[in-house]
Amino acid sequence: MKLKIAVYNVEWMRRLFHKDGTPITTGDEGNRSQQLASIVSAINPDFIGIVEGPDTLANGSKTASLQLEKWGAHFGLNNHFKGVHGYPSNGQQELCALYDSSKIKVEFTPTTNSKNQFNEPFLVDTTNRLIKEQYKHFRPPLELTVTSLADNHFSKIIIAHTKSKGIFAPVDYAKFEQISKRDRMRLYAECMSIRNKCDEYIGTDNNVIVMGDINDGVGMDFYENKFNKSAVEILLGDLWKPNMILKSVLSKPKWTSNGWKPSSSRYRDRITEDNINVLIDHILISEGLISSNAKVWNPYLEKDDATIKAISNELKNASDHFPIVAEVENI
Repeated sequence: MKLKIAVYNVEWMRRLFHKDGTPITTGDEGNRSQQLASIVSAINPDFIGIVEGPDTLANGSKTASLQLEKWGAHFGLNNHFKGVHGYPSNGQQELCALYDSSKIKVEFTPTTNSKNQFNEPFLVDTTNRLIKEQYKHFRPPLELTVTSLADNHFSKIIIAHTKSKGIFAPVDYAKFEQISKRDRMRLYAECMSIRNKCDEYIGTDNNVIVMGDINDGVGMDFYENKFNKSAVEILLGDLWKPNMILKSVLSKPKWTSNGWKPSSSRYRDRITEDNINVLIDHILISEGLISSNAKVWNPYLEKDDATIKAISNELKNASDHFPIVAEVENI
Protein backbone atom coordinates (compact mmCIF):
# COMPACT_ATOMS: atom_id res chain seq x y z
CA MET A 1 0.00 0.00 0.00
CA LYS A 2 1.28 3.46 -0.90
CA LEU A 3 1.07 6.03 1.88
CA LYS A 4 1.57 9.77 1.72
CA ILE A 5 3.72 10.78 4.67
CA ALA A 6 5.04 14.15 5.78
CA VAL A 7 7.01 15.82 8.53
CA TYR A 8 6.55 19.41 9.61
CA ASN A 9 8.15 21.58 12.27
CA VAL A 10 5.18 23.81 13.04
CA GLU A 11 7.06 26.26 15.34
CA TRP A 12 5.73 26.40 18.89
CA MET A 13 2.27 25.01 18.26
CA ARG A 14 1.54 25.10 22.00
CA ARG A 15 1.08 28.85 21.64
CA LEU A 16 -1.97 28.20 19.47
CA PHE A 17 -4.01 26.65 22.30
CA HIS A 18 -5.73 27.93 25.42
CA LYS A 19 -4.66 26.57 28.80
CA ASP A 20 -7.55 24.10 28.69
CA GLY A 21 -6.22 22.61 25.44
CA THR A 22 -8.81 24.11 23.08
CA PRO A 23 -7.49 25.84 19.94
CA ILE A 24 -7.23 29.63 19.85
CA THR A 25 -9.38 30.88 16.99
CA THR A 26 -8.89 34.67 17.04
CA GLY A 27 -6.04 37.15 16.74
CA ASP A 28 -2.56 36.39 15.42
CA GLU A 29 -2.51 32.92 16.98
CA GLY A 30 -5.86 32.03 15.46
CA ASN A 31 -4.71 33.25 12.07
CA ARG A 32 -1.51 31.20 12.21
CA SER A 33 -3.46 28.17 13.34
CA GLN A 34 -5.73 28.53 10.31
CA GLN A 35 -2.67 28.81 8.06
CA LEU A 36 -1.21 25.59 9.47
CA ALA A 37 -4.54 23.84 9.01
CA SER A 38 -4.69 24.98 5.38
CA ILE A 39 -1.22 23.53 4.79
CA VAL A 40 -2.07 20.17 6.36
CA SER A 41 -5.31 20.08 4.38
CA ALA A 42 -3.42 20.76 1.13
CA ILE A 43 -0.87 18.03 1.90
CA ASN A 44 -3.73 15.63 2.72
CA PRO A 45 -1.35 13.14 4.37
CA ASP A 46 -2.03 9.64 5.54
CA PHE A 47 0.54 10.32 8.25
CA ILE A 48 2.22 13.57 9.32
CA GLY A 49 4.88 13.81 12.00
CA ILE A 50 4.61 17.03 14.00
CA VAL A 51 7.68 18.69 15.50
CA GLU A 52 7.16 21.42 18.14
CA GLY A 53 3.59 20.27 18.70
CA PRO A 54 1.30 21.20 21.60
CA ASP A 55 2.46 20.25 25.09
CA THR A 56 1.72 17.08 27.03
CA LEU A 57 1.53 17.35 30.81
CA ALA A 58 3.19 14.63 32.86
CA ASN A 59 -0.07 13.93 34.74
CA GLY A 60 -1.88 13.28 31.46
CA SER A 61 -4.51 15.99 32.00
CA LYS A 62 -3.53 17.57 28.70
CA THR A 63 -1.92 15.73 25.78
CA ALA A 64 -0.51 16.67 22.40
CA SER A 65 -2.65 14.08 20.60
CA LEU A 66 -5.95 15.23 22.09
CA GLN A 67 -5.16 18.87 21.31
CA LEU A 68 -4.27 17.93 17.73
CA GLU A 69 -7.57 16.13 17.33
CA LYS A 70 -9.52 19.13 18.68
CA TRP A 71 -7.53 21.40 16.37
CA GLY A 72 -8.19 19.23 13.33
CA ALA A 73 -11.90 18.99 14.12
CA HIS A 74 -12.23 22.75 14.58
CA PHE A 75 -10.57 23.58 11.26
CA GLY A 76 -12.41 20.89 9.33
CA LEU A 77 -9.51 18.57 8.53
CA ASN A 78 -9.92 14.89 7.63
CA ASN A 79 -12.52 13.56 10.08
CA HIS A 80 -10.60 10.27 10.25
CA PHE A 81 -7.54 12.03 11.72
CA LYS A 82 -6.35 10.69 15.05
CA GLY A 83 -3.46 11.97 17.14
CA VAL A 84 -0.64 10.09 18.83
CA HIS A 85 2.11 11.20 21.21
CA GLY A 86 4.80 9.63 23.36
CA TYR A 87 6.90 10.56 26.35
CA PRO A 88 6.56 14.21 27.43
CA SER A 89 9.66 16.28 26.72
CA ASN A 90 11.52 18.35 29.29
CA GLY A 91 10.49 21.45 27.38
CA GLN A 92 7.30 22.64 25.78
CA GLN A 93 7.79 21.43 22.22
CA GLU A 94 6.36 17.96 21.77
CA LEU A 95 6.75 15.24 19.17
CA CYS A 96 3.42 13.91 17.96
CA ALA A 97 1.57 12.91 14.80
CA LEU A 98 -1.75 12.95 12.99
CA TYR A 99 -2.82 9.96 10.90
CA ASP A 100 -5.76 8.76 8.83
CA SER A 101 -7.32 6.07 11.00
CA SER A 102 -9.35 4.75 8.04
CA LYS A 103 -6.11 3.64 6.32
CA ILE A 104 -3.57 2.89 9.05
CA LYS A 105 -3.29 1.98 12.70
CA VAL A 106 -0.63 3.88 14.66
CA GLU A 107 0.54 3.03 18.17
CA PHE A 108 3.16 4.43 20.52
CA THR A 109 5.37 1.37 21.03
CA PRO A 110 8.54 2.15 22.99
CA THR A 111 10.85 -0.86 23.27
CA THR A 112 10.89 -1.22 27.04
CA ASN A 113 13.04 -4.37 26.92
CA SER A 114 15.80 -2.57 25.01
CA LYS A 115 19.04 -1.29 26.49
CA ASN A 116 18.41 1.82 24.43
CA GLN A 117 15.26 3.44 25.83
CA PHE A 118 14.68 6.96 24.61
CA ASN A 119 13.39 8.22 27.98
CA GLU A 120 16.47 6.99 29.88
CA PRO A 121 20.12 8.17 30.01
CA PHE A 122 22.42 6.36 27.60
CA LEU A 123 26.14 5.88 27.03
CA VAL A 124 27.89 6.47 23.70
CA ASP A 125 31.40 7.26 22.51
CA THR A 126 31.08 10.48 20.52
CA THR A 127 34.82 11.20 20.28
CA ASN A 128 36.20 7.79 19.18
CA ARG A 129 38.45 7.62 22.25
CA LEU A 130 36.93 4.35 23.52
CA ILE A 131 35.39 6.31 26.38
CA LYS A 132 31.61 6.42 26.64
CA GLU A 133 29.89 9.53 27.92
CA GLN A 134 26.39 9.74 29.37
CA TYR A 135 23.70 11.68 27.57
CA LYS A 136 19.92 11.94 27.68
CA HIS A 137 17.46 12.99 24.99
CA PHE A 138 16.01 16.40 25.82
CA ARG A 139 13.00 15.43 23.70
CA PRO A 140 12.61 11.64 23.73
CA PRO A 141 12.13 10.51 20.11
CA LEU A 142 8.65 9.20 19.37
CA GLU A 143 8.62 5.46 18.54
CA LEU A 144 5.59 4.34 16.58
CA THR A 145 4.36 1.20 14.89
CA VAL A 146 2.30 1.92 11.76
CA THR A 147 0.16 -0.88 10.36
CA SER A 148 -1.69 -0.67 7.04
CA LEU A 149 -5.33 -1.70 7.36
CA ALA A 150 -5.31 -2.73 3.68
CA ASP A 151 -2.47 -5.26 3.54
CA ASN A 152 -1.28 -5.56 7.14
CA HIS A 153 2.22 -4.34 6.22
CA PHE A 154 3.80 -2.34 8.97
CA SER A 155 6.76 -0.10 9.61
CA LYS A 156 8.46 1.50 12.56
CA ILE A 157 8.53 5.29 12.54
CA ILE A 158 10.80 7.37 14.74
CA ILE A 159 10.06 11.09 14.94
CA ALA A 160 12.94 13.16 16.29
CA HIS A 161 13.83 16.73 17.18
CA THR A 162 17.52 16.55 18.02
CA LYS A 163 19.75 19.06 19.74
CA SER A 164 19.89 22.52 18.23
CA LYS A 165 23.33 23.86 17.33
CA GLY A 166 22.15 27.45 17.80
CA ILE A 167 23.87 29.68 20.36
CA PHE A 168 21.53 32.48 21.36
CA ALA A 169 23.32 34.09 24.31
CA PRO A 170 25.98 36.76 23.76
CA VAL A 171 29.40 35.07 24.08
CA ASP A 172 33.00 35.72 23.11
CA TYR A 173 34.70 33.57 20.46
CA ALA A 174 36.36 31.25 22.98
CA LYS A 175 33.04 30.51 24.66
CA PHE A 176 31.37 30.19 21.26
CA GLU A 177 33.84 27.46 20.31
CA GLN A 178 33.35 25.64 23.61
CA ILE A 179 29.55 25.68 23.39
CA SER A 180 29.59 24.76 19.70
CA LYS A 181 31.66 21.65 20.37
CA ARG A 182 29.49 20.66 23.33
CA ASP A 183 26.27 21.06 21.37
CA ARG A 184 27.67 19.17 18.39
CA MET A 185 28.67 16.23 20.59
CA ARG A 186 25.20 16.09 22.08
CA LEU A 187 23.67 16.20 18.61
CA TYR A 188 25.90 13.30 17.54
CA ALA A 189 25.04 11.38 20.71
CA GLU A 190 21.30 11.71 20.18
CA CYS A 191 21.61 10.54 16.58
CA MET A 192 23.82 7.62 17.61
CA SER A 193 21.09 6.56 20.05
CA ILE A 194 18.46 6.76 17.30
CA ARG A 195 20.72 4.89 14.88
CA ASN A 196 21.24 2.11 17.43
CA LYS A 197 17.47 1.75 17.70
CA CYS A 198 17.23 1.58 13.89
CA ASP A 199 19.78 -1.24 13.93
CA GLU A 200 17.61 -3.13 16.43
CA TYR A 201 14.51 -2.70 14.28
CA ILE A 202 16.12 -3.51 10.93
CA GLY A 203 17.91 -6.47 12.50
CA THR A 204 14.51 -7.98 13.30
CA ASP A 205 13.16 -7.44 9.76
CA ASN A 206 11.27 -4.22 10.37
CA ASN A 207 11.01 -1.41 7.87
CA VAL A 208 12.07 1.87 9.43
CA ILE A 209 11.30 5.53 8.78
CA VAL A 210 13.14 8.28 10.65
CA MET A 211 11.71 11.76 10.28
CA GLY A 212 12.02 15.10 11.98
CA ASP A 213 14.08 18.20 12.56
CA ILE A 214 17.59 16.81 12.87
CA ASN A 215 19.21 20.28 12.97
CA ASP A 216 21.95 19.06 10.65
CA GLY A 217 22.67 18.10 7.08
CA VAL A 218 25.44 16.58 5.01
CA GLY A 219 28.49 18.81 4.44
CA MET A 220 26.90 21.91 5.85
CA ASP A 221 29.48 23.64 7.99
CA PHE A 222 32.93 23.96 9.50
CA TYR A 223 32.30 21.55 12.35
CA GLU A 224 31.21 18.72 10.07
CA ASN A 225 34.57 19.02 8.33
CA LYS A 226 36.38 19.34 11.65
CA PHE A 227 34.84 16.17 13.11
CA ASN A 228 34.62 14.35 9.75
CA LYS A 229 30.96 13.48 10.24
CA SER A 230 27.47 14.87 10.44
CA ALA A 231 24.44 13.86 12.45
CA VAL A 232 22.53 12.92 9.31
CA GLU A 233 25.34 10.63 8.15
CA ILE A 234 25.24 8.93 11.56
CA LEU A 235 21.54 8.26 11.00
CA LEU A 236 22.11 6.98 7.46
CA GLY A 237 24.31 4.18 8.78
CA ASP A 238 27.40 2.18 7.85
CA LEU A 239 28.31 1.88 4.15
CA TRP A 240 29.81 -1.53 4.89
CA LYS A 241 26.35 -2.76 5.91
CA PRO A 242 24.28 -1.75 2.87
CA ASN A 243 21.19 -3.70 3.95
CA MET A 244 21.06 -1.58 7.12
CA ILE A 245 21.39 1.83 5.48
CA LEU A 246 18.69 4.47 5.58
CA LYS A 247 18.22 6.62 2.49
CA SER A 248 16.77 10.10 2.15
CA VAL A 249 13.55 10.47 0.19
CA LEU A 250 15.10 13.64 -1.29
CA SER A 251 17.98 13.85 -3.71
CA LYS A 252 21.28 15.29 -2.50
CA PRO A 253 20.98 19.06 -2.05
CA LYS A 254 23.11 21.48 -4.05
CA TRP A 255 25.07 24.42 -2.68
CA THR A 256 24.06 27.80 -4.08
CA SER A 257 24.91 31.42 -3.32
CA ASN A 258 22.02 31.46 -0.83
CA GLY A 259 22.75 28.12 0.81
CA TRP A 260 21.34 24.67 0.14
CA LYS A 261 18.72 23.78 -2.45
CA PRO A 262 16.26 22.35 -1.63
CA SER A 263 15.96 23.87 1.82
CA SER A 264 13.50 23.39 4.66
CA SER A 265 14.45 26.41 6.76
CA ARG A 266 16.93 29.27 7.02
CA TYR A 267 19.03 30.89 9.71
CA ARG A 268 20.96 34.12 10.13
CA ASP A 269 24.71 33.64 10.39
CA ARG A 270 25.78 35.41 13.58
CA ILE A 271 29.11 36.46 12.05
CA THR A 272 28.20 37.51 8.50
CA GLU A 273 24.52 38.20 9.33
CA ASP A 274 23.56 36.59 6.01
CA ASN A 275 20.43 34.45 5.75
CA ILE A 276 21.48 30.91 4.82
CA ASN A 277 19.06 28.32 3.42
CA VAL A 278 19.46 24.95 5.14
CA LEU A 279 18.10 21.43 4.77
CA ILE A 280 17.79 20.29 8.38
CA ASP A 281 14.43 18.48 8.24
CA HIS A 282 14.58 14.96 6.85
CA ILE A 283 12.67 11.79 6.03
CA LEU A 284 14.91 8.72 5.91
CA ILE A 285 13.68 5.24 4.97
CA SER A 286 15.15 1.74 5.15
CA GLU A 287 15.94 -0.52 2.20
CA GLY A 288 12.60 -2.34 2.35
CA LEU A 289 10.76 0.84 1.33
CA ILE A 290 10.74 2.96 -1.79
CA SER A 291 9.67 6.58 -2.11
CA SER A 292 8.25 8.75 -4.88
CA ASN A 293 7.10 12.33 -5.41
CA ALA A 294 9.23 13.56 -2.54
CA LYS A 295 9.47 17.31 -2.18
CA VAL A 296 10.12 20.10 0.29
CA TRP A 297 7.07 22.34 0.20
CA ASN A 298 9.20 25.48 -0.07
CA PRO A 299 7.18 28.17 -1.89
CA TYR A 300 10.32 30.15 -2.74
CA LEU A 301 11.63 27.23 -4.78
CA GLU A 302 8.55 25.30 -5.94
CA LYS A 303 7.00 28.10 -8.00
CA ASP A 304 5.62 25.76 -10.67
CA ASP A 305 3.74 23.47 -8.30
CA ALA A 306 0.10 24.61 -8.37
CA THR A 307 -0.77 23.13 -4.96
CA ILE A 308 2.19 24.78 -3.24
CA LYS A 309 1.61 28.03 -5.11
CA ALA A 310 -2.00 28.13 -3.87
CA ILE A 311 -0.86 28.16 -0.23
CA SER A 312 2.36 30.11 -0.73
CA ASN A 313 1.40 32.83 1.75
CA GLU A 314 0.47 30.27 4.39
CA LEU A 315 3.74 28.39 3.97
CA LYS A 316 5.76 31.59 4.27
CA ASN A 317 4.03 32.76 7.45
CA ALA A 318 2.78 29.74 9.39
CA SER A 319 6.18 28.42 10.51
CA ASP A 320 9.91 29.00 10.22
CA HIS A 321 10.21 25.57 8.55
CA PHE A 322 8.66 24.00 5.46
CA PRO A 323 7.15 20.50 5.40
CA ILE A 324 8.67 17.56 3.58
CA VAL A 325 6.18 15.31 1.81
CA ALA A 326 6.69 11.92 0.12
CA GLU A 327 4.86 8.77 -0.90
CA VAL A 328 6.28 5.48 0.41
CA GLU A 329 5.45 1.84 -0.14
CA ASN A 330 6.87 -1.60 0.52
CA ILE A 331 9.13 -3.10 -2.11
